[in-house]
Amino acid sequence: MKAKPTKEHQWLQRLAGDWTATSDDMPTWSESVRSLDGLWFVAEGQGEMPGGGAATTIMTLGFDPKRSRYIGSWVGSMMSHMWIYEGIVDGNVLTLDTEGPDFWSEGRRAKYQDIITFESDDRRVLTSRMLNEDSTWRHVMKASYQRK
Repeated sequence: MKAKPTKEHQWLQRLAGDWTATSDDMPTWSESVRSLDGLWFVAEGQGEMPGGGAATTIMTLGFDPKRSRYIGSWVGSMMSHMWIYEGIVDGNVLTLDTEGPDFWSEGRRAKYQDIITFESDDRRVLTSRMLNEDSTWRHVMKASYQRK
């Protein structure tokens, strides 16, 4: 039995294509997003890290109709942790919850959110934030993507 894409998968289809990403604290990156039969989307990014050194990232995103949640993962050549996503869409915003090491407090794990916001079909923003121990959100990074 072959799964068929749903309207939720169609939302992810907007990611497909080639992108240039810029951020205040990182050099320009490129990202290429491809679809696996409209069910899964694989984004491979490449660029330079702050302070130098090449890096590659891979994000996978899909939708699980049984759980009514967007799901996925993120890995990068600059770290050994695999981030596992689960999230929801509200209009043009996909909020992905995940958990991983606290970059500011050794030995502590923290909750994070990666938030993808489409400003248009050719422009999107990725914002990452971490939940502090006092239940406030700490900004981690923001990148703007422009379709090539």
